[in-house]
Amino acid sequence: MSTSSPEAVKKLLENMQTDLRSLSMECKKKFPPVKEAAESGIVKIKTIAARNTDILAALKENSSEVVQPFLMGCGTKEPKITQLCLAAIQRLMSHEVVSEAAAGNIINMLWQLMENGLEELKLLQTVLVLLTTNTVVHDEVLSKAIVLCFRLHFTKDNITNNTAAATVRQVVTVVFERMVAEDERFEGIVEQPPPVQGNTNRRSVSTLRPSAKDAYMLFQDLCQLVNADAPYWLVGMTEMTRTFGLELLESVLNDFPGVFLQHQEFSFLLKERVCPLVIKLFSPNIKFRQGSSSAASPAPVEKPYFPICMRLLRVVSVLIKHFYSLLVTECEIFLSLLVKFLDGEKPQWLRAVAVESVHRLCVQPHLLRSFCQSYDMKQHSTKVFRDIVNALGSFIQSLFIVPNASNAAAVSAPAGGSGSGTQGAAQGGPGAGGVSGALTTQAAFEYRGTWIPLMTVSVQGSAKATYLEMLDKVEPPSIPEGYAMSVAFSALLDLVRGITSMIERELAAEEEAAAQFREAHPDQEWKPQAGAHLVWEEMVSACWCGLLAALSLLLDASTDETATENILKAELTMASLCGRLGLVTPRDAFITAICKASLPPHYALTVLSSNAANLSSKAYSIQGQSVQIISPSSESHQQVVAVGQPLTAQPQGTVVLTAKNIQCMRTLLNLAHCHGAVLGTSWQLVLATLQHLVWILGLKPGVGGALKPGRAVEGPSTVLTTAVMTDLPVISNILSRLFESSQYLDDVSLHHLINALCSLSLEAMEMAYGNNKEPSLFAVAKLLETGLVNMDRIEILWRPLTGHLLEKVCQHPNSRMREWGAEALTALIKAGLAYKHDPPLAQNQRLQLLLLNPLKELSNVLQADIRQKQLESVLQILQSQGDCLGPGWPLVLGVIGAIRNDQGESLIRTAFQCLQLVVTDFLPTMPCTCLQIVVDVAGSFGLQNQELNISLTSIGLLWNISDYFFQRGEAITQELEREEEALQKQAQEKGETLNRPFHPAPPFDCLWLCLYAKLGELCVDPRPAVRKSAGQTLFSTIAAHGTLLQQPTWHIVVWKVLFQLLDCVRTSSTTADKEKIESGGGNILIHHSRDTAEKQWAETWVLTLAGVARIFNTRRYLLQQLSDFFEAWEVLLNHIQSAALSKNNEVSLAALKSFQEILQIVTPVKDSDKAGDALAAMGVPPVLIDPLSASGPGRPLVRSDSLVERLTRYNGAEMQAPPPGEESALEDSALWWSAWNTWYRTGTDSTRPPSGPAEKFSFIPSQPFLTALIQIFPALYQHIKANFSMEDLKKLGVILHGAVSVPISSDASPFILPSYTEAVLTSLQEAVLTALDVLQKAICVGPENLQVMYPAIFEQLLLFVEFSCKPPQYGRMETKHVANAKYNQIQLFAPAEWVALNYVPFAERSLEVVVDLYHKTACHKAVINEKVLQNIIKTLRMPLGLKYACPSESTWKLAVSSLLKVLSIGLPVARQHASSGRFDTMWPELANAFEDFLFTKSVPPDNLSIQEFQKNEAVDVEVVQLISTEILPFANFIPKDFVGQIMAMLNKGSIHSQSPSFTEAEIDVRMREEFSKVCFETLLQFSFSNKVSTPQEGYISRMALSVLLKRSQDVLRRYVDDERLSGRCPLPRQQVTEIIFVLKAISTLMDSLKKTQPENVDGNTWAQVIALYPTLVECITCSSSEVSAALKEALGPFKDFMQPPISKVQNGES
Repeated sequence: MSTSSPEAVKKLLENMQTDLRSLSMECKKKFPPVKEAAESGIVKIKTIAARNTDILAALKENSSEVVQPFLMGCGTKEPKITQLCLAAIQRLMSHEVVSEAAAGNIINMLWQLMENGLEELKLLQTVLVLLTTNTVVHDEVLSKAIVLCFRLHFTKDNITNNTAAATVRQVVTVVFERMVAEDERFEGIVEQPPPVQGNTNRRSVSTLRPSAKDAYMLFQDLCQLVNADAPYWLVGMTEMTRTFGLELLESVLNDFPGVFLQHQEFSFLLKERVCPLVIKLFSPNIKFRQGSSSAASPAPVEKPYFPICMRLLRVVSVLIKHFYSLLVTECEIFLSLLVKFLDGEKPQWLRAVAVESVHRLCVQPHLLRSFCQSYDMKQHSTKVFRDIVNALGSFIQSLFIVPNASNAAAVSAPAGGSGSGTQGAAQGGPGAGGVSGALTTQAAFEYRGTWIPLMTVSVQGSAKATYLEMLDKVEPPSIPEGYAMSVAFSALLDLVRGITSMIERELAAEEEAAAQFREAHPDQEWKPQAGAHLVWEEMVSACWCGLLAALSLLLDASTDETATENILKAELTMASLCGRLGLVTPRDAFITAICKASLPPHYALTVLSSNAANLSSKAYSIQGQSVQIISPSSESHQQVVAVGQPLTAQPQGTVVLTAKNIQCMRTLLNLAHCHGAVLGTSWQLVLATLQHLVWILGLKPGVGGALKPGRAVEGPSTVLTTAVMTDLPVISNILSRLFESSQYLDDVSLHHLINALCSLSLEAMEMAYGNNKEPSLFAVAKLLETGLVNMDRIEILWRPLTGHLLEKVCQHPNSRMREWGAEALTALIKAGLAYKHDPPLAQNQRLQLLLLNPLKELSNVLQADIRQKQLESVLQILQSQGDCLGPGWPLVLGVIGAIRNDQGESLIRTAFQCLQLVVTDFLPTMPCTCLQIVVDVAGSFGLQNQELNISLTSIGLLWNISDYFFQRGEAITQELEREEEALQKQAQEKGETLNRPFHPAPPFDCLWLCLYAKLGELCVDPRPAVRKSAGQTLFSTIAAHGTLLQQPTWHIVVWKVLFQLLDCVRTSSTTADKEKIESGGGNILIHHSRDTAEKQWAETWVLTLAGVARIFNTRRYLLQQLSDFFEAWEVLLNHIQSAALSKNNEVSLAALKSFQEILQIVTPVKDSDKAGDALAAMGVPPVLIDPLSASGPGRPLVRSDSLVERLTRYNGAEMQAPPPGEESALEDSALWWSAWNTWYRTGTDSTRPPSGPAEKFSFIPSQPFLTALIQIFPALYQHIKANFSMEDLKKLGVILHGAVSVPISSDASPFILPSYTEAVLTSLQEAVLTALDVLQKAICVGPENLQVMYPAIFEQLLLFVEFSCKPPQYGRMETKHVANAKYNQIQLFAPAEWVALNYVPFAERSLEVVVDLYHKTACHKAVINEKVLQNIIKTLRMPLGLKYACPSESTWKLAVSSLLKVLSIGLPVARQHASSGRFDTMWPELANAFEDFLFTKSVPPDNLSIQEFQKNEAVDVEVVQLISTEILPFANFIPKDFVGQIMAMLNKGSIHSQSPSFTEAEIDVRMREEFSKVCFETLLQFSFSNKVSTPQEGYISRMALSVLLKRSQDVLRRYVDDERLSGRCPLPRQQVTEIIFVLKAISTLMDSLKKTQPENVDGNTWAQVIALYPTLVECITCSSSEVSAALKEALGPFKDFMQPPISKVQNGES
């Protein structure tokens, strides 16, 4: 209910009347004036109430009168009355019905009461009511009222004192509140203040309004009083205490800062009065040094007085808090004083309150900022802010370093007698609490034996003081242990928190502003206000050293997890703030501190120590005291949670990690995780530390670079407690997250991170040099992790990242290090390729090449493990991204192809797997321009010499590639031609010529040529298997796909590929080593035909030559269209010739095969069955022409796809045999004559015998070779016969003769020579005869002029016939003639010897040919003219003469039969041409031949059987019969001398000519009775014939007869005599034989005589015949049955003489 409501007024009136009545009642007796006054007062009130509507106003007007009775009542000094009156007055006051005058009266009355010491509490109450309910009291009245209260404060009564103090406080407040209210009322009314006459006048209050004036006067007097001066306004003060004055001052300043700030009069008071006062009062504290004895000082020093000192500090706090802006200079002094009070020399309580004051400042960051701006940032000014922080720091240090008495006692108690004291403390547990040995859980700091407990002093962020509030204490309190430390600690934390959060808020606001500005004006540059940044930077610069010193020390000393956490948080926020502000040194310093705390004490870590050195050199002084950053002590009493090995190059002992280390580590992780963006270069510190911790904890990198707990590899194993074991996964998880969060860093920070990791890695590598200790892989693993999470912007970090891994890590000698480098690099590349980039890699070629490039660079690393990794990753990339490599193919192929022979098999094998994958799966997806690279790479695998199988397989791949080219020909052609155009354009723009291999050829053909060239290289590989495989593949590809090439390209194929290859092979073969190769290791056996390099090269030469020849054969029509086909043909023939003449049988023989092939003697179809099966197997029908049906159509091609069309497209005509018109091109005689010349040269050179004495090593061509050589001739001849001249025939003859003369080596002879029992020709001899046969047939059907060659052919054949008796000599070589040798003897020859062939069968066959040919050609003019018959006879004379001496018996028999045949044809011809004289010379030859044969000088072999002898005799008989039938009957056409010779010969052979000198043993065999008989008969027949042409002949025969008869007579007589003498003893065998022979001759003669015309017989002869008879009869008595039988035959014919005698006359006539 308000005091002005009607009810309230009514009540007031009632109450007043009641009060007055009570008063009058009390005073009725003693004080009548009072009673009267009271009664008149009642009337007065009633009157006022009746007359006025506004009763209260009327009351106020008349208040002096209304109050009067009560005042008088008080004047009675009667307690009861006084109390009643005071109550009534208070009621009036509370209704605000007291006027100014009345108030003055009331105050005066109260003053009297006060002086009388009455009702003191009531007085105070009344004053308070009076002053608070209204504002009527002013000026002197007011001052009087205030003085009254003050006076009451100093009574003897405690209650009164306290109440008075409270009232004073309230009253002072009221005065100032009135002023504030007054100011509010006048707000907005601008007054012209009167000019100020200068502030020096202490009473310059004329400008103030009333309430303000009161306040001013009051405040001024308070200052006077505190300063112990007389007050100006508070007149009547009797006493005053400083403490109370200071409290009042403080409360005014604290509660009404606005008054001082708005009114300059008050500001003036502050400056002029309050500050000097405070400074003056501080002086005893400043001068006082604890412990300095007063005697020493010249004047006694006033001791600091706790209550005043404490209150002064409170005032100072308020001044600084509220009026800092007014009192800049003064505050500087205050703050400096504060700092001084923290000094160690000051009393403990002083330091405690000072530290509380400092704490109050620390929770006001804006104030601190002002300090910084006003002092630290001004020149020549005290660095106040810095000093405050440093003072706090050194204060904390001093607590540890200079323990006070109680502290020292606490430490020494548990230390007992131990020497250092520190050990004891460690054992006994922290502080005195540890005496029992149980660890107390109290939070505390402990450093070098000093143990300081930690208390909770205030809530975070508020400075709740303890001692600054002890206003009632007069004596300095005792400060509990650890209190000062705890306050200082809180102050530090609050300071950090305040500053950092303030600056960060402002930074955030600025960033937001910047963002908005950029949005609004995207084109303009945002310019932040420089001032703000400068302040922030200055604040941090000023405080960081002190903070760091203090925090590091506390961190080291802290034993409480929460405290540690707080310290770390402070260091972390500072580090982050410094980072944000770009203050590198402080940032690094804080980070270093955290890092050091994470690691074991005294851990050697270069990054940190160098940094710490920088800091410690900046010792900073605080008022001359030097504060060092204290290095951590090792005696932290912490729970050890892990033991591990330090990461150092030299093995050391173990180090321990405590729980606090782990806690610090987590802070470090947190720092890196949340503030990575501001770390910049200090990433290095952070990562280095983490690396060491990770190492000590034994975390090892796993897949993707994440660290997992792993066992240490060597040294004492890491020991981890369960506590840390559970932490490890968390730590490793945070570690990974830390690097994952790098994706949120900006580019610059990311680069810092990468650089830091790289230099860390370099250090780790340095450490890993020269020892095989497990290296630290932290950096490499984290580089990998960072790369993997930043794939989206991989370009910016790719180069530094991969550059480091490539150049440094992958080349490191330590294998683990290397392996991880490669692992990281390849993982990054694979991830980079697999990442879904935007735009995708396919459209961003630059990025793709960037990603693949390091993979290629890895090829420069020589270590096998790295290359293995590289190739494995290529394999994986191919498997996962093979389809979309696009422009990256050249790089990938480059990697696959970067193989070297020194790399070892497994690498090459892996690389080859990649290549196989490429060839099987990816040829269609890669750009066609890369196909050439694929060919090169496949080729390089063929050429590597580590793994033969790979070389061979790679040749197979080349075949597959060629197949691919073939199938995709059109597509590849188009793409390549497009590419080519683009390149041409570029080249033209640059003005260069297009530079690519095989340039003029079209690009697709170039691809083929590259393939051929590669295969060509492989064809001359040092390994025979590779050469063989490559050769087969090369020729197969050319055969199968050559049709795709354009005409001009064939020119390159022939000259650049085929002939070049032939040259190389020829050179290598001729220079190859002839040393025997020992059979390869293990169980590989080398066949003897391949056991030298030379023999292996020979095989290659064979293959190559055959291949080229086949191409020339099958592609003849294509090649013949080349302009230089003839040159090519010549070159090829030259190659064939040099191969044929090589000293290797295999090569030479093969060369001839190739020769045959290009002459199309062998049908290539047959040949393709051997070499072309590769093609057939692949389903490519060889496109071949059958030369035998050249005029007809060739074999048509059948193939499912459009091969025919393709061929048509490439060649312009279907590949079928050309129409007959083109025959002429084929029959180009120049080509054939060129071939003939080659054949001739080859033949001549190969059959020419060695010139000197036969050396051991002179080369002799083999039989198969010679055979093949000769076999070529017939076919070749078919093409050159038109111009084949006599000259050529002679050349041929030389070769044939030479070839047949070549001996064979004895080790080959069993295979070539027939066994000697069979008369077989060797194939060579067959060939020779065939050659002659071909010629002869050609002559036979040829024109007349050819027939002049017959004699030459005869001549050749007859030469061969001679071989039967006189084998040819091959130079001067010693050969064994084996004509009569038996097979087994050959084995006995020395292996190097040469065996001449058995020429007999050959000679005999030649002889048959001669006979045959002569049969056909005897009448030809040339044959007659050239005396062929004579030559035949002359030749036959040799075997005929040798007869039994012939090497083979068959020879002379054949010679005889041949002679007989030839003569049977030739003699008629000879007779016919007798007149021409052409045959004159033949007859003597013939006679000699007969003579030599029939009367041979050779002796028949001993083992000749009778049957054989009789057969041989029959032959002789045949010859005589020929004479008798073919020659003697035509004696008149035959030269006489010849006939004479014949007769003489017959005579010689007839019976009488048998020599009597035979030994008996020989006689029966040697006596050719039949032969003699025939000779005799012929002779007789010729003698008795009437055609005797010359008397000489008749004479010969007659003479011969008479001699015969005479001799017979003698023999018979001698026999009869001997028989008689011998008696029973038989005669010698010889004599018996002789007699038998004679008897046979007689019977023959008798036969002849019987057949002859009697007139032809000479009478004399008859007489001699008859005279024999008696003698014969005498022989009848002989005892030999043989003789008797012969005698019987001889006597028989005599019956013809038994006839009756005719008359003598008749007989005489006849």
